[in-house]
Amino acid sequence: MVKLQVAIDLLTTEEALALAAKVAPYVDIIELGTPLIKNMGSAVITAMKQAHPDKLVFADLKTADAGELEADIAFKAGADLVTVMSTVGNATIIGAVKAAKAHGKGVVVDTIGNPDRVKRAQEVIALGVEFVELHAGLDEQWAPGYSIQVLIDETSRVGIPVSVAGGVNIDNIAAVVKAGAKVVVAGAAIYGAKDPAEAAKALRAAMTL
Repeated sequence: MVKLQVAIDLLTTEEALALAAKVAPYVDIIELGTPLIKNMGSAVITAMKQAHPDKLVFADLKTADAGELEADIAFKAGADLVTVMSTVGNATIIGAVKAAKAHGKGVVVDTIGNPDRVKRAQEVIALGVEFVELHAGLDEQWAPGYSIQVLIDETSRVGIPVSVAGGVNIDNIAAVVKAGAKVVVAGAAIYGAKDPAEAAKALRAAMTL
């Protein structure tokens, strides 16, 4: 079954917990965005896991070095999944995977900024990561001419378990699922909605059409 992940790109623990409380019935994975973790520290991971022990808590560390150390910090704080950048050397990813195995958790490789997301995704899956995120970051999304179709096309040909993040909304989520995504990541489509709970509920329903 395809999982729905909410990306919480807010800046305080209180805001993050308030949003998670609204959308938790409709999502499988609660992602704590990089700015949120940088602003609040690993304590926000602990707070979210305590509030939602039945959900996977995804710490979007975007680790670029010291993979084992950073992953260990997040796992000890309560994270179930952490991210490592795809553009780093394999040693950093391998280190994070080592920490994940020690804790019984998982590593996701984030392809944001990678010039060939598909090729790198196919390379790193062999390192023992849980899945790879085909990710167009906010700066890429805001560039003229951006379309999530590029991620949909990449998903359909990558041939490994992936999540998709980069402008998922009610109009395209079915296409993302059809392309073969294991996890669909929605950020602004949920937290930017007038009613985040209804938005998450609608996205969940659209995934199964």
